[in-house]
Amino acid sequence: MDIKILNRWETKNIEVSDIALKPYINISPIIMPRTGGRGANNRLWAYKPSIVERLMNKMMTTGHKGKKHRFSSGHNTGKAARVFKAVEKCLEIIEKQLNKNPIEVLVKAVENAAPREEITTIEYGGARYPQAVEVSPQRRIDIALRQITQGSYQKSFNSKVKIEKALADELIKAFNMDQGSQAISKKLELERQADASR
Repeated sequence: MDIKILNRWETKNIEVSDIALKPYINISPIIMPRTGGRGANNRLWAYKPSIVERLMNKMMTTGHKGKKHRFSSGHNTGKAARVFKAVEKCLEIIEKQLNKNPIEVLVKAVENAAPREEITTIEYGGARYPQAVEVSPQRRIDIALRQITQGSYQKSFNSKVKIEKALADELIKAFNMDQGSQAISKKLELERQADASR
């Protein structure tokens, strides 16, 4: 018997095309993508959970926006069952709209939204300068997932759009490299800034 993600979607034929991200995107089949943080005591184990589980975890705490260090999804922290249902419905919506395996769409969306370069500040002789740096594969996936979840929360907060619909739209736009996706527009902006401060 073949194991499928959420007992529905196969991962056999899904291929990660970005060589750098290949070891970090786990698409091995798991019926219930909820390991409860086993192996999370070591930061280097962050890539072990399934990519679906990492999306669900990011939905619970999306991280801060820019320099504003406040969590932007406090209403979902610890509510794993609610997030689980939202992600499942989101994957169903993607499957209906595109007639494709939604896990494949998720993987491609994360690949497309992962920035290759970003900016850090270096201090040289008392003055600060922006410096372009390459992003590690682990961080690339973290940034992509953060931007995808923050973009979907922004569209659904204080509006009639449900989070599962907003998340599905964000993933489909990222899959198609559409700049209407927050993740793609942020990636292009980051890479443009990095290019300028070379």
